[in-house]
Amino acid sequence: MSARGPAGAGPAAIQLSRIMRPDDANIAGNVHGGTILKMIEEAGAIISTRHCNSQSGEHCVAALARVERTDFLSPMCIGEVAHVSAEITYTSKHSVEVQVNVLSENILTGAKRVTNWATLWYVPLSLKNVDKVLEVPPIQYAWKELEEDGKKRYEEQKLERLVTKQRNGDIIFPVFNPEPYTVGYSQSSLIHLVGPSDCTLHGFVHGGVTMKLMDEVAGIVAARHCKTNIVTASVDAINFHEKIKKGCVITISGRMTFTSNKSMEIEVFVDADPFVDEPKERYRAVSAFFTYVSLSKEGKPVPVPQLVIETEDEKRRFEDGKGRYLQTKAKRQVQMQPLTQQ
Repeated sequence: MSARGPAGAGPAAIQLSRIMRPDDANIAGNVHGGTILKMIEEAGAIISTRHCNSQSGEHCVAALARVERTDFLSPMCIGEVAHVSAEITYTSKHSVEVQVNVLSENILTGAKRVTNWATLWYVPLSLKNVDKVLEVPPIQYAWKELEEDGKKRYEEQKLERLVTKQRNGDIIFPVFNPEPYTVGYSQSSLIHLVGPSDCTLHGFVHGGVTMKLMDEVAGIVAARHCKTNIVTASVDAINFHEKIKKGCVITISGRMTFTSNKSMEIEVFVDADPFVDEPKERYRAVSAFFTYVSLSKEGKPVPVPQLVIETEDEKRRFEDGKGRYLQTKAKRQVQMQPLTQQ
């Protein structure tokens, strides 16, 4: 890890670097999206925790609250070095916005390319009382417009978190003898006992650990549906609704919600069962939508088998997914317009 000079008058940015190993990748040699997400979260947690403890007062650790939409612009391969850079771009009274960029380096040729960028939101939790959210030291902005833009992003994500929490009652039930290409055919679950190595100083699960497990389940769903090599294309906003404590058993469940010609949207839930000294009932801790693409043996995108809809609920989720797909496509076209006009 290395630290760079401050951007404007804000806190110093940091960079994490690590070579990608075989256990970071799938059978085709493409690095798992969950591996990248875990590195992104580690960088964000370090810089936000460091900043929140930069003034004298009660010590704290920054907990991940939300990850905005993250696009995987280019696959990363075994043997390449991932350089993850994080910088704080906005602070409210009780939250920190961190911008993260990921570069992939071929250490044989020196060639580098951008593979990801992401926005994460953290809240500082007291080391003495995990339910106590502390105040965040403010940063200084080079221009007033930067603060105003950050405040707009803060209000938007706050509203979206409330909307997501309201629709969080869905449960994925097992389906017996499902037909190929149906939702039930590819839906998958993974059960994981939360141990000490998964947790922060508080004894709660690292956000990066949770995201990695979610990506694994989403990848299984996509592979079952396509029966080809698949890679993560993007992750919609990931909302961390409640903390997951050490000793919990978590169930990560995924199901196909939408398919276009070349992509698949997979909804992933994380439910927690507190078994150790906890009277609390099972609860929904995290939710997100992952998008995958299907690749040929040569690494080229290939058509995705269309999802077979069987129920009204599946039809509703398909239409919702189609709306998200078209909205993302429209945003991407708007972003590309300035580039094509140059």
